[in-house]
Amino acid sequence: MEDENLEMHRARSTLVVWSHSTLAVFDLMKQVRYGYKITQEVSNIIKSSIETQLVETKNELEGMLAYPDEELIDIIKKVGFECDLCGRCCTNEFNDHVFLLDKDTALLKENDPSVIVPAPYYEFCDQNGRFYVSGYALKTKPDGSCTFLTNGRCEIYDSRPSICRLYPYMLHYEADEDGNLEWRQIGGLNEHGNYHTDIDDDECKRIAADIKEYEAGYLNQKIVFLNTVDERFKKEGLRHVQGVYDREMRRFKKGGEIEVFVFFDGEFESVKFVQGSD
Repeated sequence: MEDENLEMHRARSTLVVWSHSTLAVFDLMKQVRYGYKITQEVSNIIKSSIETQLVETKNELEGMLAYPDEELIDIIKKVGFECDLCGRCCTNEFNDHVFLLDKDTALLKENDPSVIVPAPYYEFCDQNGRFYVSGYALKTKPDGSCTFLTNGRCEIYDSRPSICRLYPYMLHYEADEDGNLEWRQIGGLNEHGNYHTDIDDDECKRIAADIKEYEAGYLNQKIVFLNTVDERFKKEGLRHVQGVYDREMRRFKKGGEIEVFVFFDGEFESVKFVQGSD
Protein backbone atom coordinates (compact mmCIF):
# COMPACT_ATOMS: atom_id res chain seq x y z
CA MET A 1 0.00 0.00 0.00
CA GLU A 2 2.88 2.38 0.80
CA ASP A 3 4.36 1.88 -2.67
CA GLU A 4 0.95 2.42 -4.24
CA ASN A 5 0.45 5.67 -2.31
CA LEU A 6 3.90 6.87 -3.29
CA GLU A 7 3.15 6.07 -6.92
CA MET A 8 -0.07 8.07 -6.80
CA HIS A 9 1.56 10.97 -4.97
CA ARG A 10 4.35 11.14 -7.54
CA ALA A 11 2.43 10.20 -10.65
CA ARG A 12 4.07 12.99 -12.54
CA SER A 13 5.95 13.63 -15.78
CA THR A 14 9.54 14.57 -14.88
CA LEU A 15 10.98 17.48 -16.84
CA VAL A 16 14.44 19.01 -17.05
CA VAL A 17 16.19 20.67 -14.14
CA TRP A 18 15.32 24.36 -14.29
CA SER A 19 17.24 27.42 -13.12
CA HIS A 20 16.91 28.58 -9.51
CA SER A 21 14.99 31.73 -10.47
CA THR A 22 12.63 29.83 -12.76
CA LEU A 23 11.77 27.34 -10.02
CA ALA A 24 11.11 30.27 -7.69
CA VAL A 25 8.57 31.68 -10.15
CA PHE A 26 6.69 28.37 -10.14
CA ASP A 27 6.93 28.21 -6.32
CA LEU A 28 5.35 31.66 -6.10
CA MET A 29 2.55 30.66 -8.45
CA LYS A 30 1.90 27.55 -6.37
CA GLN A 31 1.75 29.54 -3.15
CA VAL A 32 -0.54 32.25 -4.49
CA ARG A 33 -2.71 29.73 -6.28
CA TYR A 34 -3.16 27.01 -3.67
CA GLY A 35 -2.62 28.92 -0.45
CA TYR A 36 0.72 27.37 0.51
CA LYS A 37 2.81 29.42 2.90
CA ILE A 38 5.64 31.30 1.23
CA THR A 39 9.29 30.72 2.10
CA GLN A 40 11.91 33.43 2.62
CA GLU A 41 14.00 31.93 -0.16
CA VAL A 42 11.17 32.33 -2.62
CA SER A 43 10.42 35.81 -1.29
CA ASN A 44 13.97 36.87 -2.13
CA ILE A 45 13.82 35.56 -5.70
CA ILE A 46 10.25 35.90 -6.97
CA LYS A 47 10.65 39.53 -7.99
CA SER A 48 12.20 38.45 -11.26
CA SER A 49 11.42 40.36 -14.41
CA ILE A 50 7.84 40.54 -15.58
CA GLU A 51 9.01 39.11 -18.88
CA THR A 52 10.41 36.01 -17.17
CA GLN A 53 7.20 35.42 -15.26
CA LEU A 54 5.18 35.83 -18.45
CA VAL A 55 7.28 33.26 -20.30
CA GLU A 56 7.07 30.71 -17.50
CA THR A 57 3.33 31.20 -17.00
CA LYS A 58 2.64 30.78 -20.70
CA ASN A 59 4.84 27.68 -20.76
CA GLU A 60 2.91 26.18 -17.87
CA LEU A 61 -0.41 26.95 -19.53
CA GLU A 62 0.72 25.27 -22.74
CA GLY A 63 2.02 22.24 -20.86
CA MET A 64 -1.10 21.95 -18.70
CA LEU A 65 -3.42 22.01 -21.69
CA ALA A 66 -1.29 19.35 -23.40
CA TYR A 67 -1.25 17.09 -20.33
CA PRO A 68 -2.97 13.81 -21.35
CA ASP A 69 -6.58 13.69 -20.15
CA GLU A 70 -6.36 9.90 -19.90
CA GLU A 71 -3.43 10.12 -17.47
CA LEU A 72 -5.19 12.66 -15.27
CA ILE A 73 -8.41 10.62 -15.27
CA ASP A 74 -6.45 7.50 -14.33
CA ILE A 75 -4.82 9.26 -11.37
CA ILE A 76 -8.21 10.51 -10.15
CA LYS A 77 -9.54 6.98 -10.43
CA LYS A 78 -6.61 5.46 -8.51
CA VAL A 79 -6.64 8.07 -5.76
CA GLY A 80 -10.39 7.69 -5.24
CA PHE A 81 -10.65 10.72 -2.95
CA GLU A 82 -13.89 11.23 -1.05
CA CYS A 83 -14.51 14.17 1.28
CA ASP A 84 -15.38 13.11 4.84
CA LEU A 85 -16.45 16.63 5.90
CA CYS A 86 -13.57 17.02 8.36
CA GLY A 87 -13.22 20.71 7.47
CA ARG A 88 -9.43 20.64 7.83
CA CYS A 89 -8.85 21.96 4.31
CA CYS A 90 -10.75 25.11 5.38
CA THR A 91 -8.14 25.95 8.04
CA ASN A 92 -4.52 27.11 7.98
CA GLU A 93 -3.55 23.60 8.99
CA PHE A 94 -3.63 22.84 5.25
CA ASN A 95 -4.13 26.09 3.39
CA ASP A 96 -2.74 29.54 4.01
CA HIS A 97 -5.45 31.26 1.97
CA VAL A 98 -8.07 30.66 -0.73
CA PHE A 99 -7.17 32.43 -3.97
CA LEU A 100 -10.18 33.53 -6.01
CA LEU A 101 -10.65 33.53 -9.75
CA ASP A 102 -12.40 36.64 -11.09
CA LYS A 103 -15.71 34.78 -11.48
CA ASP A 104 -15.61 33.76 -7.80
CA THR A 105 -14.69 37.29 -6.73
CA ALA A 106 -17.58 38.74 -8.76
CA LEU A 107 -20.09 36.46 -7.03
CA LEU A 108 -18.76 37.24 -3.56
CA LYS A 109 -18.67 40.98 -4.27
CA GLU A 110 -22.29 40.86 -5.29
CA ASN A 111 -23.34 39.13 -2.07
CA ASP A 112 -20.91 40.45 0.56
CA PRO A 113 -17.77 42.40 -0.44
CA SER A 114 -16.47 42.32 3.13
CA VAL A 115 -15.50 38.64 2.85
CA ILE A 116 -12.66 39.24 0.36
CA VAL A 117 -9.19 40.73 0.87
CA PRO A 118 -6.13 41.20 -1.35
CA ALA A 119 -4.46 37.83 -1.82
CA PRO A 120 -1.21 37.61 0.17
CA TYR A 121 2.30 37.43 -1.30
CA TYR A 122 2.03 40.46 -3.52
CA GLU A 123 3.92 39.98 -6.77
CA PHE A 124 5.36 43.48 -7.15
CA CYS A 125 6.00 46.77 -5.35
CA ASP A 126 6.82 49.97 -7.22
CA GLN A 127 9.30 52.63 -6.13
CA ASN A 128 6.47 54.55 -4.45
CA GLY A 129 5.69 51.67 -2.10
CA ARG A 130 2.49 50.48 -3.78
CA PHE A 131 1.94 46.75 -4.07
CA TYR A 132 0.41 44.76 -6.94
CA VAL A 133 -1.30 41.38 -6.62
CA SER A 134 -3.07 39.18 -9.16
CA GLY A 135 -6.38 38.74 -7.32
CA TYR A 136 -8.40 38.51 -4.15
CA ALA A 137 -8.59 35.84 -1.47
CA LEU A 138 -11.22 34.83 1.05
CA LYS A 139 -10.99 36.55 4.40
CA THR A 140 -9.91 34.36 7.32
CA LYS A 141 -10.84 34.38 10.99
CA PRO A 142 -8.27 35.14 13.72
CA ASP A 143 -7.70 31.39 14.18
CA GLY A 144 -6.78 31.04 10.50
CA SER A 145 -9.95 29.28 9.40
CA CYS A 146 -12.10 30.38 6.47
CA THR A 147 -14.59 33.14 7.15
CA PHE A 148 -17.36 30.79 5.98
CA LEU A 149 -16.41 27.85 8.22
CA THR A 150 -18.92 27.54 11.08
CA ASN A 151 -19.02 24.55 13.42
CA GLY A 152 -16.90 22.59 10.99
CA ARG A 153 -19.21 23.21 8.02
CA CYS A 154 -19.11 25.61 5.05
CA GLU A 155 -21.88 28.22 5.04
CA ILE A 156 -21.75 28.58 1.24
CA TYR A 157 -21.01 24.98 0.28
CA ASP A 158 -23.33 24.95 -2.74
CA SER A 159 -21.76 28.12 -4.13
CA ARG A 160 -18.22 27.73 -2.80
CA PRO A 161 -15.26 29.05 -4.88
CA SER A 162 -13.74 27.04 -7.73
CA ILE A 163 -10.60 25.96 -5.89
CA CYS A 164 -12.70 24.68 -2.97
CA ARG A 165 -14.75 22.53 -5.33
CA LEU A 166 -11.62 20.93 -6.77
CA TYR A 167 -9.51 20.45 -3.66
CA PRO A 168 -7.37 18.35 -3.25
CA TYR A 169 -6.98 17.98 -7.03
CA MET A 170 -4.65 20.23 -9.01
CA LEU A 171 -2.41 20.19 -12.06
CA HIS A 172 0.68 22.36 -11.86
CA TYR A 173 4.46 22.33 -12.12
CA GLU A 174 6.33 21.70 -8.88
CA ALA A 175 10.01 21.11 -8.24
CA ASP A 176 11.18 18.10 -6.26
CA GLU A 177 14.11 18.11 -3.84
CA ASP A 178 16.56 17.74 -6.74
CA GLY A 179 15.16 20.63 -8.75
CA ASN A 180 13.34 18.44 -11.28
CA LEU A 181 10.19 20.18 -12.43
CA GLU A 182 7.28 17.76 -12.43
CA TRP A 183 3.50 17.73 -12.63
CA ARG A 184 1.59 17.43 -9.38
CA GLN A 185 -2.04 16.34 -9.37
CA ILE A 186 -3.07 16.05 -5.71
CA GLY A 187 -2.27 17.69 -2.39
CA GLY A 188 -2.44 16.46 1.20
CA LEU A 189 -2.52 12.82 0.20
CA ASN A 190 -3.67 10.57 3.08
CA GLU A 191 -3.82 13.57 5.45
CA HIS A 192 -7.58 14.07 5.29
CA GLY A 193 -10.60 12.57 3.61
CA ASN A 194 -11.06 9.00 2.39
CA TYR A 195 -9.13 7.29 -0.38
CA HIS A 196 -9.52 4.32 -2.75
CA THR A 197 -13.26 4.85 -3.01
CA ASP A 198 -14.92 3.87 -6.26
CA ILE A 199 -15.49 6.83 -8.60
CA ASP A 200 -17.30 6.08 -11.85
CA ASP A 201 -15.68 6.95 -15.17
CA ASP A 202 -18.01 9.83 -16.00
CA GLU A 203 -17.29 11.51 -12.66
CA CYS A 204 -13.54 11.09 -13.16
CA LYS A 205 -13.84 12.74 -16.57
CA ARG A 206 -15.85 15.60 -15.08
CA ILE A 207 -13.29 16.17 -12.33
CA ALA A 208 -10.43 16.12 -14.85
CA ALA A 209 -12.21 18.67 -17.05
CA ASP A 210 -12.91 20.91 -14.04
CA ILE A 211 -9.25 20.73 -12.98
CA LYS A 212 -8.06 21.89 -16.39
CA GLU A 213 -10.72 24.60 -16.53
CA TYR A 214 -9.61 25.99 -13.16
CA GLU A 215 -5.90 25.82 -13.98
CA ALA A 216 -6.46 27.54 -17.33
CA GLY A 217 -8.55 30.19 -15.60
CA TYR A 218 -5.84 30.87 -13.04
CA LEU A 219 -2.99 30.94 -15.55
CA ASN A 220 -4.86 33.17 -18.00
CA GLN A 221 -5.75 35.55 -15.17
CA LYS A 222 -2.06 35.61 -14.21
CA ILE A 223 -0.98 36.32 -17.80
CA VAL A 224 -3.40 39.24 -18.17
CA PHE A 225 -2.26 40.55 -14.77
CA LEU A 226 1.41 40.46 -15.78
CA ASN A 227 0.69 42.15 -19.11
CA THR A 228 -1.32 44.86 -17.36
CA VAL A 229 1.41 45.46 -14.77
CA ASP A 230 3.98 45.66 -17.56
CA GLU A 231 1.91 48.22 -19.49
CA ARG A 232 1.27 50.31 -16.37
CA PHE A 233 4.90 50.31 -15.31
CA LYS A 234 6.10 51.36 -18.76
CA LYS A 235 3.43 54.05 -19.15
CA GLU A 236 3.97 55.60 -15.70
CA GLY A 237 7.72 55.09 -15.41
CA LEU A 238 7.36 52.61 -12.56
CA ARG A 239 9.55 49.67 -11.65
CA HIS A 240 9.65 46.95 -9.06
CA VAL A 241 12.09 47.73 -6.22
CA GLN A 242 12.86 44.88 -3.85
CA GLY A 243 14.25 47.14 -1.16
CA VAL A 244 11.04 49.18 -1.10
CA TYR A 245 9.01 45.94 -1.04
CA ASP A 246 10.93 44.71 2.02
CA ARG A 247 10.75 48.08 3.79
CA GLU A 248 7.00 48.44 3.27
CA MET A 249 6.36 44.86 4.38
CA ARG A 250 8.27 45.50 7.61
CA ARG A 251 6.19 48.61 8.19
CA PHE A 252 3.02 46.68 7.39
CA LYS A 253 3.88 43.95 9.91
CA LYS A 254 4.30 46.63 12.57
CA GLY A 255 0.77 47.87 11.95
CA GLY A 256 1.34 50.38 9.18
CA GLU A 257 -1.11 50.90 6.33
CA ILE A 258 -0.17 49.89 2.80
CA GLU A 259 -1.82 50.38 -0.57
CA VAL A 260 -2.41 47.28 -2.67
CA PHE A 261 -3.54 47.36 -6.28
CA VAL A 262 -5.62 44.21 -6.68
CA PHE A 263 -6.21 42.90 -10.19
CA PHE A 264 -9.84 42.17 -10.94
CA ASP A 265 -11.75 41.99 -14.21
CA GLY A 266 -8.88 43.43 -16.24
CA GLU A 267 -8.25 46.44 -14.00
CA PHE A 268 -6.55 47.39 -10.74
CA GLU A 269 -8.57 48.25 -7.64
CA SER A 270 -6.83 50.27 -4.93
CA VAL A 271 -7.21 48.80 -1.44
CA LYS A 272 -5.77 50.43 1.70
CA PHE A 273 -4.80 47.61 4.01
CA VAL A 274 -3.67 47.19 7.62
CA GLN A 275 -2.47 43.88 9.02
CA GLY A 276 -5.25 42.22 10.97
CA SER A 277 -7.97 43.97 8.96
CA ASP A 278 -8.67 40.62 7.27
